Amino acid sequence: MTFEIASYSFTLYQLVLFGLAAALIGMAKTGVHGAGMISIPLLALIFGAKASTGIALPILIIADLFAVYYYRQHASWPHLRRLIPFAFIGIIVGTVVGQLVEEIMFAYVMIAIIFISLGVMIYRERRTDLDIPSSPLFSSTIGVAGGFATMVGNLAGPVMALYLLAMRLPKDQFIGTAAWFFLLSNIAKLPFHIWVWETITWNSSTVIFFLFPAIALGAFLGFKIASKIPEKPFRWFVIIMTAVSAIAMLA
Repeated sequence: MTFEIASYSFTLYQLVLFGLAAALIGMAKTGVHGAGMISIPLLALIFGAKASTGIALPILIIADLFAVYYYRQHASWPHLRRLIPFAFIGIIVGTVVGQLVEEIMFAYVMIAIIFISLGVMIYRERRTDLDIPSSPLFSSTIGVAGGFATMVGNLAGPVMALYLLAMRLPKDQFIGTAAWFFLLSNIAKLPFHIWVWETITWNSSTVIFFLFPAIALGAFLGFKIASKIPEKPFRWFVIIMTAVSAIAMLA
């Protein structure tokens, strides 16, 4: 059985994965850290590596708006001002790289970023006493790395987590600052996806409207369960499922 949505054909299995990916992105943006990591390889399995980045971007922006609205009073703008200019540089570098490489190489770059991100997450889990530098060089490096990772694979979450961990921000400021960073960087990526990579089209944008309920449900669940679920077991579940999904991309 197949379903036709905005010129796309989905099997029931693909449609379920698509809705799950959208819900996970919504949850990740409103407090269930790491949930969105699973969605990136899931979308790549459905649409292909490069095309999936254009499909994911409008979903991410919608989820970012939920997060910014909920945590709008908690952003740390001094930290954002240090990061955003360098993130734009990283976005431009990522755009050039994505334009030059073939689809299969793009997928390998995306998979490499996923596994590097997983390595960072695992290292953080095992090193609770992690001491991260907070110098201007560190913030500029994080900004460029975050911009590159978010452009190539929408995978800047672990990079931002490292920076915000170094800044020792309280929980609400951590989420609020990350929400504004991703909203601004994701909006900055739109022109490159539309006119350079051409991964966002009218059809790809239209299909996102059908996912709005899943995104909203995920955002609502993120608000409700972020403080109630055991954080450590959930993070390990995310790490394992993301690794499995990334390995499936190699098939």
